[in-house]
Amino acid sequence: MKKVISRSSVLLFSTIFILSTFFTGQLAAAAPSNKKVELEKAEIFGEINVNSKKQTTVIVELKEKSLVEAKQDGESQTKASLKKSRTKVKNAALKEVDNASVRQEYEKVFSGFSMKLPANEIPKLLAVDGVKAVYPDVTYKTDEVKKESIQLPNEDVSPLMDKSAPFIGAPKAWDAGYSGKGVKVAVIDTGVDYTHPDLKGNFGLYKGYDFVDNDYSPQETPKGDPRGESTDHGTHVAGTIAANGQIKGVAKDATLLAYRVLGPGGSGTTENVLAGIDRAVTDGADVMNLSLGNSVNNPDYATSIALDWAMSEDVVAVTSNGNSGPNNWTVGSPGTSRDAISVGATQLPYSLYNVKFPNYSTAKVMGYYQESDLKALDQKQVTLVQAGIGDENAFEDIDVKGKVAVIERGAIAFVDKVDNAKAAGAIGVVMYNNTDGEIPVDVPGLALPTIKLSKAEGTALIKAIEAGNNTTAFSIQFVKELSEQVADFSSRGPVVDTWMIKPDLSAPGVSIVSTIPTHDPSQPYGYGSKQGTSMASPHVAGVAAIIKQAKPSYSTGQIKALLMNTAEKLFDANGSPFPHNTQGTGSVRIMESLQASSIVSDASYSYGTFLKEKGVQIKTKKFKVENLSKAPKTYTIDYKFNGSGISTNGTKKITVKGNSTGSFTSAVQVNYGKTKKGTYQGSITIRENGRKVTEIPTLLIVKEPDYPRVTSVSVEPDNRAGSYVISSYLPGGAENLAFLVYSTDGEYLGEAGVYQHVDKGEHRVKWNGTINQGQKLEAGEYTMLAYASLKGKSDTVQTKEPFEIYPE
Repeated sequence: MKKVISRSSVLLFSTIFILSTFFTGQLAAAAPSNKKVELEKAEIFGEINVNSKKQTTVIVELKEKSLVEAKQDGESQTKASLKKSRTKVKNAALKEVDNASVRQEYEKVFSGFSMKLPANEIPKLLAVDGVKAVYPDVTYKTDEVKKESIQLPNEDVSPLMDKSAPFIGAPKAWDAGYSGKGVKVAVIDTGVDYTHPDLKGNFGLYKGYDFVDNDYSPQETPKGDPRGESTDHGTHVAGTIAANGQIKGVAKDATLLAYRVLGPGGSGTTENVLAGIDRAVTDGADVMNLSLGNSVNNPDYATSIALDWAMSEDVVAVTSNGNSGPNNWTVGSPGTSRDAISVGATQLPYSLYNVKFPNYSTAKVMGYYQESDLKALDQKQVTLVQAGIGDENAFEDIDVKGKVAVIERGAIAFVDKVDNAKAAGAIGVVMYNNTDGEIPVDVPGLALPTIKLSKAEGTALIKAIEAGNNTTAFSIQFVKELSEQVADFSSRGPVVDTWMIKPDLSAPGVSIVSTIPTHDPSQPYGYGSKQGTSMASPHVAGVAAIIKQAKPSYSTGQIKALLMNTAEKLFDANGSPFPHNTQGTGSVRIMESLQASSIVSDASYSYGTFLKEKGVQIKTKKFKVENLSKAPKTYTIDYKFNGSGISTNGTKKITVKGNSTGSFTSAVQVNYGKTKKGTYQGSITIRENGRKVTEIPTLLIVKEPDYPRVTSVSVEPDNRAGSYVISSYLPGGAENLAFLVYSTDGEYLGEAGVYQHVDKGEHRVKWNGTINQGQKLEAGEYTMLAYASLKGKSDTVQTKEPFEIYPE
């Protein structure tokens, strides 16, 4: 779960006070040179400082169509002719642009190449005949909530993905004869340990390709790699899709292909992700999974375009929706793709418990892995041990074996603190806040039963322990059983510009047990628990593989609509349905998809923006209904929209012959005199003989969209010592933009940069690790907060996890 420092009253107050001094009168910092270059022949998508002399990598899209696009348009295009056209443009670009080099080349689902060049040479590149567009080479990361797995011993591992695969219906599909056999699934990720006993049977002689090391061995980054941290993410994803051993994935008999596009630490850039997509389609993949993403909420980035064309080439593309929830507008590319299937994360049904901790009224259960471990603490006399911030060093000189560790929030992730406590032998954790108030999140799946306290009560507990009062007994009380819930970290839509509902649907993504590499041939059985939309997406990829096997004639569009039509609608703890942009159409269900006798598309729909100042405006949409059975079917359709001043109507009844297709039309009218500005959701319910066939989520936006002024911020090391890149995304641009640095304890330290009149889109700025115009930050971990304002509205967002300033 992400740590939301900005929710604390102390930080909010300090931020408001600090910013009030920045944006009154003259700004100290000059505005960045970030105006979009407008030329007749080509344009830039995204934010690139074209006045900088520094080397940068860009993705160049050509006017000459890719092989797939030309095919879909009915044009004659060969690999040789496209290569000839691409070579001509490359040579012209290398002639016109100084100090440039071509890196990756693309042809199947994206026509172009990546190029490294000085940023101030980009205007020359845009003027080269044959160049259509230029995109920044943005950073992609794995979409998991934490970097490290919770390591599990073999005896703790059960088959069937620790409940999630059977929950969505995988074993029933296997019993019906569908297990993904004969279907190729591409895992575009950190690589895959194809020697893992549970996975090696799913790989053929050709394993895929490694775009990080440029070879045919797409293995994970091992421990000790001098370039960065080891990885295990792609192996976990692959196991979720198709493991067939001690762990059994959703499509256990599918064939796997691995494409390593993310290197050490689970990070990579557009040029390799795009290359992975292109290669997977070329290699004949039937399904591809991308459990990765960035913070750019834009449907027109290179990866999203490539996925759209992959879908048109009969490759089912499945992506994670991101882990920046719970706010709207947090979905990132490639989850913003128009056609690919974007997947949100859910938590399987679980029991909700309260805890009574004598003298501490704010005590709440924060999370647990095994319900039996939590129950074991009930009425048990336990010893409390102070464990500082819960890092590895905190446990070196204390004894927590069989005891409860008391840990302060901050510096490292909750899951890492609890993992460290478990490794030291603790049986539970008390976590107290490091800023005023209570910890605002729960973290299901923590390795130990964890109880959270407010800062005030946590401080009081520490004083009591220091005074010798270090024993207590918790009272654990069952409250109720919760149904499948959307995880709060799961990113929400809609998508900027297209206003599409995202995610398309959801799947289990909390505490998912799957395969991980050990890099030790003598002990090859590695398993771990992870959470994130990265873990949800491969569930849907596995389901897509099963549908591909069972319904080989279905198009990718039919498969997407089928999965969305048959998803199970989810309700929150209060019994209200989760919003469309939280759950999509619901949680994936395999057997319902296999047994469906109708397909309705579009399976969700946004009517977009209604921008008139007065009067009324009407928009219509035609939907398609496919009757998959032999007998005719009569469908009735009901329409609904929330909000006064909005009326909706359309075709009431249609009859469709067996194995035929029909259509119906809906209309939505907005009366501007009666409708306030905002985002409204509705639904279209299709029934046959009184039985609900499906419910189509619908959406519209009245006047200016309510998206936040800034949706993301990240800090990454640049390619030289002492240099960093601050990236943020501004859906509508900003009049004022500031980057503020805080300690991991929430103390404001200073400003890293202040800018005015910034264009919409991704904003990237070089930073030398100083604050307040020259004060060098010491080596260590920090939090960056971005503030943006436009038209009287302002928003803040912080880095998902602490970033590091490295010693020079």
